[in-house]
Amino acid sequence: MTARQINKRKVLEALHARVQETLVTLTASQKTIQSGAVHEETRQEDPKDTRAIEAGYLARGLAERVETLKETIAALRALRLRSFGPEDPVALTAIVALVTLDVPDAEETLYFLVPSAGGERLVIDDVTLHSVTPSSPVGRELVGRTVDDEVEVELPGGLRKATIAWAL
Repeated sequence: MTARQINKRKVLEALHARVQETLVTLTASQKTIQSGAVHEETRQEDPKDTRAIEAGYLARGLAERVETLKETIAALRALRLRSFGPEDPVALTAIVALVTLDVPDAEETLYFLVPSAGGERLVIDDVTLHSVTPSSPVGRELVGRTVDDEVEVELPGGLRKATIAWAL
């Protein structure tokens, strides 16, 4: 995999679409829960009946998540993509390829550094990327580094040493 094979605009659009889908789903759930919280059937029947209170808490939590997703969408829309070369420190909008050093024949793992919407796995044109934020463990390791720098990242198999193969 080389950096030239990745369309960064497509990656950003896919991430935006994923967050938008989540927003639509959560908004519908939040409205359903909210209407249930005030529905006649959830009215308290005895002092220990907490259905309405629990539904209210759930609706409030979903409403907060909906607002966070709206802010995330606004941040992604405002994001200005930039290019990165071997000498440029990794920053927002970089797509970074990491190669694990202590794994024989390790393949590149690609990360897209974004201000929010971290933790998403995207597949664009048969290429898998992971969105990370600067505050995530991987993001903290990448920000400010350059190509050929070694980093330590926490992966499912434990703490691994990796090198930055390229940045786009």
